[in-house]
Amino acid sequence: MSLKGKRIGFGLTGSHCTYEEVFPQIEALISQGAEVRPVVTSTVQSTDTRFGEGGDWVRKIEEATGFEAIDSIVKAEPLGPKLPLDCMVIAPLTGNSMSKLANAMTDSPVLMAAKATIRNGRPVVLGISTNDGLGLNGTNLMRLMSAKNIYFIPFGQDDHVKKPTSLVARMDLLPITVEKALLHQQVQPVLVHHHE
Repeated sequence: MSLKGKRIGFGLTGSHCTYEEVFPQIEALISQGAEVRPVVTSTVQSTDTRFGEGGDWVRKIEEATGFEAIDSIVKAEPLGPKLPLDCMVIAPLTGNSMSKLANAMTDSPVLMAAKATIRNGRPVVLGISTNDGLGLNGTNLMRLMSAKNIYFIPFGQDDHVKKPTSLVARMDLLPITVEKALLHQQVQPVLVHHHE
């Protein structure tokens, strides 16, 4: 399926160590002709880590997409009725945001954009990056996996020895997951070796 002319929301949450894997996929969507609208949580904006400063990541996604980042719930709300998305991607999706999405909590621009997209009957693609996907967040993961219009970038354990409950999406599979989601199909297999 061609992504030409598709309006795709791209939400970043606070898994800072994953951004380097995500940004090439944003560029891949754009190279296929998609219009990518960036959406960021307050954690992305305000947190400086050893992986980079929040403001720099926001500027980087704005430069890559050519659009100002949607950084408030008020700015995200029009993605429902006025400026509907064809697909909303959240990558990386932290365990914190995953638990909120699974329990219908909308306390960030990214979650508001996802809620608006679901309300419109359009697909939401999730790229998880969480240390407790096979722990306390496992219930939320399964709830989302069984929800209508929610699709997952294939994921697996990134370090089964040191972090046995940690799950991370294979971000290189993001574009094909979006293509399938636009056809209302889950790319398979969804459970993969993280490093294969």
